[in-house]
Amino acid sequence: MQPQVLTRDDEERRAAFAADIAEALCRRPRQIPSEYLYDELGSALFEAICRLPWYRITRAELSLLARHARDIFRPLVRPVSVAELGCGSGEKLAVLVSAAGERFHQVQLVDISPAALDMARYRLQAIGIRGIVAHHATYEQGLIRAAQQRPRQGSLVVLFLGSNIGNFAPPVARDLLAHIRRSLRPGDALLLGTDLVKPERELLLAYDDPLDVTAAFNRNLLRRINDELGGNFDLESFTHRATWNAAARRVEVHLVSARAQRVTIPAAQLDLDLGKGESIWTESSHKYEPGQVLEQGLAAGFSGGEQWIDQDAKFALTRFTAGGP
Repeated sequence: MQPQVLTRDDEERRAAFAADIAEALCRRPRQIPSEYLYDELGSALFEAICRLPWYRITRAELSLLARHARDIFRPLVRPVSVAELGCGSGEKLAVLVSAAGERFHQVQLVDISPAALDMARYRLQAIGIRGIVAHHATYEQGLIRAAQQRPRQGSLVVLFLGSNIGNFAPPVARDLLAHIRRSLRPGDALLLGTDLVKPERELLLAYDDPLDVTAAFNRNLLRRINDELGGNFDLESFTHRATWNAAARRVEVHLVSARAQRVTIPAAQLDLDLGKGESIWTESSHKYEPGQVLEQGLAAGFSGGEQWIDQDAKFALTRFTAGGP
């Protein structure tokens, strides 16, 4: 096997990864930022999760996008360009642009996973989409680049789907929505997908499935730390746990140490003593009521919103409009 040759960007990303891990694992409770779930293997595992019968978010959102694509784009000034934050495999974007029945001047993809960007690009090219620009970046960085590279004429629609907004605490979510609003011109739009509050059992099955795919997705974080930062996590010594925090309206996902153990992560200059039953918080998924989604958008500076809701799966698509200055 040939040794891996790291570019300067690779080294910078690994250094940022190490710094984030060193800081987050020393918090109380211990944490790992959820953005690091999505390396190449993590992205593939998440695609599998989206097809599980207990995880209804993706199917509900795809159905809404297909049924309401023309309504979503109807009021926008032509030509229309699209930028998706966290595009994943590009499946949702492909469904949306196909169902809209029109040409798009430009399509920009933003994701922190190079593998996801490749999948999305190939999927869109296969259905005849041209003018594709891919950004390997965070939401904020990608949005800045997308705004800089957008066409001068027409409107831009930013897609933030998959209830990715739910990974942020409400104040941080408002700040992110406000950042999106500041990046848009009057007449542009944001299409936001949000998972809604539903029965606890249904929520927990979605995040702790009987096939343990979500557990593998979660433990892959530790495998990634071992491979990229030289850690010595024993994956078999951690169990996956998902709980519903009704007061905060969020599912909380943890990795729980099954025994007392010492973990060393050389690249993060970290020696970690974990007690039996001690957990590492890896993800939060906030759920909304429909009115709360609209309130968040208005608080972020959007001028109005229109919603399409799957009442059975409890999932909402909301199009927010960027008004004048």
